[in-house]
Amino acid sequence: MRGADVELSGISVSFDGTTVLDHVSLSVTTGEVVALLGPSGGGKSTLLRVVAGIIAPDSGIVRIDGVDVTRTPTHRRGIGMVFQDNQLFPHRSTLDNVAFGLKMARVGRTERQRQAGDWLARVGLDGMGSRKVTELSGGEAKRVALARTLVNEPRLVLLDEPLTGLDLKLHNKLVDELTDLLRATGATALLVTHDVDEAAAIADRTVRLDEIQNAR
Repeated sequence: MRGADVELSGISVSFDGTTVLDHVSLSVTTGEVVALLGPSGGGKSTLLRVVAGIIAPDSGIVRIDGVDVTRTPTHRRGIGMVFQDNQLFPHRSTLDNVAFGLKMARVGRTERQRQAGDWLARVGLDGMGSRKVTELSGGEAKRVALARTLVNEPRLVLLDEPLTGLDLKLHNKLVDELTDLLRATGATALLVTHDVDEAAAIADRTVRLDEIQNAR
């Protein structure tokens, strides 16, 4: 897995006449983990969705490795995203959830199951591939969501409040595990959080959204 340089230039987004992002600019270097801080409802998650291609900006440019991908479909950006609510498929097993992206990439069944199993082991869920995701604990579901994202070796990982809703002990354990995984893979990552301590533990650099707006 290799990371990517990411450059956001003058990103603006409005919904129903209300400005959510106002000329946001940010550069992230290959392999760097950057935490984006700001109040709830301040536009952090919207910015991640612009980078992912889920939301098209009203203006501005998204570049990955110097290439303008502002209008490029999500599946062609080489991006993985971990959402706050995990977004696992309840009708699929734990293993099949992790292997889903590989299946979409037309990786053969035997190979995708092997890779998915390897990633379950890496996130501490070895031997749990046959479990229903509806039977998983909150921490286990977070691990599955992370494995499902990283198994495809994205060059950029977007994490939207990925550790919300956990008790303090489990939260702190997963902070350490997430930090180690991101360092081991070498992926570039952009983490949205409201937790200053979480940001400091995981990220190489912390940026406040209000500090990178209005950069005209």
